[in-house]
Amino acid sequence: MQSPVATEPAVATEPTDADVLSAAYRDPSRLVVDKVIDRVDVHCRAFIELSPFAVLSTADAEGFPEVSPRGGDPGFVRVLDEHRLVLPDRQGNNRVDSLHNLVANPRAALLFFVPGAEETLKVFGTTTIVDAEALGIDLTEFGRAPKSVVLLSVTRAYFQCGKAVMRSGLWDPSKQVDRSTMTPFGQVLKDHCRLETPLPDDATIRADLALEL
Repeated sequence: MQSPVATEPAVATEPTDADVLSAAYRDPSRLVVDKVIDRVDVHCRAFIELSPFAVLSTADAEGFPEVSPRGGDPGFVRVLDEHRLVLPDRQGNNRVDSLHNLVANPRAALLFFVPGAEETLKVFGTTTIVDAEALGIDLTEFGRAPKSVVLLSVTRAYFQCGKAVMRSGLWDPSKQVDRSTMTPFGQVLKDHCRLETPLPDDATIRADLALEL
């Protein structure tokens, strides 16, 4: 009689990212899929015209991401038409990380917020960086013309539901953090930059920033 052939024990494999996703999430509803449009319609335009704050998302040539806060008066991002948005670039820290990314990789996204609204708006597209006077429209704000202008050609847009903002209580005044409980920003910069001498207090730093809006 032949001896039974020994078999190797099964080796457990770690689940892949795709396995985790398929196990944890149900398919999106038809409503969630169908809400994506290829333009800025009347509802998107109204939201953008009320928005004083947006987050610009870019990536470099290798795909490494960057996010940058952008703000101004409500409607500081201009809607030229259903397929074109204008984002003025104001005085900043001159790192221009986002703009360098757009030179190498013109794809970008904007996430718009309206104070008090729990929904947000996402707009995706490809960009061109143009001179501030090239569009023939007045983009002066806070008494200054922009340094340059990002022209976004819209490919996708859709509203994001308010769950994240609801969970965070972002607009709830009772959840505002008392700045006195935080390390002064001047001290943060001193530590991060390994400076030997202290920086001005936060009120002075903020006053200096206000001069460059």
